[in-house]
Amino acid sequence: MKYIIMILIVLGLAGADFLTGLIKAYIKDDVCSAKMRKGGLNKMGELIIMVTACGLEIGIEQLGHYYQAAELAAVAGKVAAGLIFGYIVVMELISILENYSSICPDAWWVRSVIGKLRNVKSKEDTK
Repeated sequence: MKYIIMILIVLGLAGADFLTGLIKAYIKDDVCSAKMRKGGLNKMGELIIMVTACGLEIGIEQLGHYYQAAELAAVAGKVAAGLIFGYIVVMELISILENYSSICPDAWWVRSVIGKLRNVKSKEDTK
C-alpha cells in the first residue's frame, strides 16, 4: 500500500506542477505545445523513476530474505526509495511554487519558501 501512496503523491504533484505551469504560460501568453509535450514527458519520466524505485525496494527486500539479511536489505531498499521520493517531492514543490509566484506576483512569501526548499534540494544533491 505504501508504494501506491508514494506513486499517487508523485502523480498528484506532477499533475499540479503541469497545471500551474499551464496557467502560468496562459497568463504570460506563452502557451507552447512543444514545452507542454516536454513537460509531460518529464513528468512521465519522474513517475517511471518512482515506480522503478519502489520495485527496487521490493527486489532488495526479497534478495535479503534469500540471503538471510532481511533487515539490512529492508533498510537499503527503504533508503533508496525514500531518497528518490524525497527528491522528486522537493523538486515538484519548488516548481509548483515557482509557477505560483509567476501567477501571483504579490505572493512575496513564496520566494522565501522557494529559497529554503532549494537549499534542502541542494543538500540532497550533495549526498
